[in-house]
Amino acid sequence: MAADQRVVIVGGGFSGTMLAAELARKGVRSTVIDAGRAGKGTAFSTPEEAHLLNVPAGRMGGWADQPGDFARAVAGEGFDAQDFVPRRRFGEYVSSILDEAKASGLVQVVVGDAIAARQGGTGWTVELAGGSRVEGQALVLAQGNQPPQQLPFARGVDEKYFLNDPWSEEGRAAIVRAAASGGDVLLIGTGLTMVDVVLSLDEARLRGRITALSRRGLAPRAHADHGSAPVELDEIPHGSVRKLWDWLLHRGASVGWRAAIDAIRPHSQALWQALTTAEQARFLRHIRPWWDVHRHRIAPEVAGRIKRLVQLGQLEIVAGRVTDMWIKDGKLEVSIKRRGRRDTVDHDFALAVNCTGPLGEISRTRDPLLKGLFEAGLARPDALDLGLDVDGRSRISAAPNAWALGPLTKGRYWEITAVPDIRGQVAAVADDIVKELGDAVQS
Repeated sequence: MAADQRVVIVGGGFSGTMLAAELARKGVRSTVIDAGRAGKGTAFSTPEEAHLLNVPAGRMGGWADQPGDFARAVAGEGFDAQDFVPRRRFGEYVSSILDEAKASGLVQVVVGDAIAARQGGTGWTVELAGGSRVEGQALVLAQGNQPPQQLPFARGVDEKYFLNDPWSEEGRAAIVRAAASGGDVLLIGTGLTMVDVVLSLDEARLRGRITALSRRGLAPRAHADHGSAPVELDEIPHGSVRKLWDWLLHRGASVGWRAAIDAIRPHSQALWQALTTAEQARFLRHIRPWWDVHRHRIAPEVAGRIKRLVQLGQLEIVAGRVTDMWIKDGKLEVSIKRRGRRDTVDHDFALAVNCTGPLGEISRTRDPLLKGLFEAGLARPDALDLGLDVDGRSRISAAPNAWALGPLTKGRYWEITAVPDIRGQVAAVADDIVKELGDAVQS
């Protein structure tokens, strides 16, 4: 493989960083384009010690062939393989991998916003907001989760009172201001984003109360010690959501729900792909809320803190929905209808935060590069509109020499948001790129 082959990677979070590092191992040059969080991305750029990993250190190694690498990196800092380490520390670990890759001379990082990508006879040209361009023979999209869609009832509400993206720099500042105001805060959504925002508010010494609201009021469960109960793929029902769910309930009653869910983790992608599109859509409609809170668990310390805030009356997790919101006398007024009740009740809040999670329909993305690829016919949404349509090698179906990583490939793989899942995909894509570019050189 010639070292002058270049891959353009858009996105410098975990996926993009590890792909650049894997390619450098193989002697392939790459350029990573990122708006300023290269090596950390959104998930691991938080400065707060309270934001812990949701996976123990022993399973968080960045390299597919060295899953224990991160645990070794933090072993001298008082952490063992079973500990849930601050996400900030994992961000430092990934940044160190990026620094080593850059030192090899095979990885370059360009700071900027990629706004367009065009394919030509010699490869790809990516345009940045400032007008500069980066060229390469292959393109990889690794932008991660897309920011959430604006909620309908919040349209027209001043950003001072409604925070749509809690992970932006402006969002973090708004959370600190809300905590200092003494007013109450409304969190719309009760998943992992809600947990992080609650921790941020608590760290900022919020004096008011927090109401966390979702249709079912389901919150993430905690990790806990449990026995192992592995199963083979052929022991699990294929092709039917109902049969799979019934099997999981029966298995959970026998070995415990944590052991039952963890046992199918190695098979989750195969099980997902065995479902028809109609069955996958059925899973999303009926099973996903329960799957998410049981499958994507939180550190015991975090769960204990959430429980304490509930017991103190500072946090209430509610099943219900927002019917309207507006500004009155300098305050945010919100009408809430609790599940099982006919009437709505109005409350005033200092701030409401969209905690519904990342964008659920990729066709609604505001990313100019993705929108441009859709319009040019060089990419298309998958059948469920969860991410990009990719093949079994993570190649973007409508474009030559183009791949996607991580959450952008959720429609094909479903479980592709956690480090243990993504690192395997990264290694496979790196191998495929080397093969593709090598074949191109030989031809």
